[in-house]
Amino acid sequence: MATGYVYDPIYLEHDLRGHPENQQRLRTILQVLQEHRMLERLVPIPALPITPERLHRAHEPGYVEQVRRVAQRGGGHLDMDTYVRPASYDAALMAAGGMVEATRAVLDAEVDNAFALVRPPGHHALRSRGMGFCLFNNVAIAAHYALAEWGLDRVLIMDFDVHHGNGTQDEFEADPAVMYISTHQYPHYPGTGYWNETGHGDGAGSVVNVPLGGGVGDEGFARIFQEIIGPAAWRFQPQLLLVSAGYDAHWDDPLAYVQLSVGGYAAIGQALKDLAEELCAGRVIFTLEGGYHLEALAYSI
Repeated sequence: MATGYVYDPIYLEHDLRGHPENQQRLRTILQVLQEHRMLERLVPIPALPITPERLHRAHEPGYVEQVRRVAQRGGGHLDMDTYVRPASYDAALMAAGGMVEATRAVLDAEVDNAFALVRPPGHHALRSRGMGFCLFNNVAIAAHYALAEWGLDRVLIMDFDVHHGNGTQDEFEADPAVMYISTHQYPHYPGTGYWNETGHGDGAGSVVNVPLGGGVGDEGFARIFQEIIGPAAWRFQPQLLLVSAGYDAHWDDPLAYVQLSVGGYAAIGQALKDLAEELCAGRVIFTLEGGYHLEALAYSI
């Protein structure tokens, strides 16, 4: 089985010293993968910048232009948490494009599955607003791509970041072609993702939120997959599985208290791989979201 990965050096140029979402996250991931000779076992997938047509499926042109202008004038902040540096616009285009290329490679059977090691992250980004460290919603853009250009009818997005992916839910909560499942600490940033948020209109029932208190840990997540995520995925019968992979539920992460271990993350990865093999010919693509304890992040991946 061939596993692909996406990486480009431009992802390191989106960086702000002292901010938790900085280039050292990706540098540490790559260092650990190299030290353990993992990269030589993987298939590199070159990233390409996202095209305007693909980007505008998930983001208003005016917002895209806002990000470009802020970067062009030397950087700034979209809100108190979300920074833009001079290279951030180009990095964000390559992050979204990298996730699309990973999706294309899996759908084209160049690789069996893939991990997009991209920055900036994406799952908080709304159609016309960046927030929560996120500029463009990489996983939402990839889902739109698979539906519009590959003719798929059902895409499942699983989000195990410790923060609720409000941008992804907002994008698809009325769309029956996309099921969104999220496990997250609640109430926690951004304050969305209660259990009764289940989609609306044609998408009623297509959103599954699993709000968690602190201390759930590995055993709790095993039960969540067995009793909630697995049955929901089987009912939906996806043709593709996309994963917003956040590693900030680790017990040593400074931003949350869910208490997963590296072994727990390995179990989550195995469970999602198994689901993909059972339901959609093994077609699963992970994209990097959060995770702010560097060693825990790198070894979990």
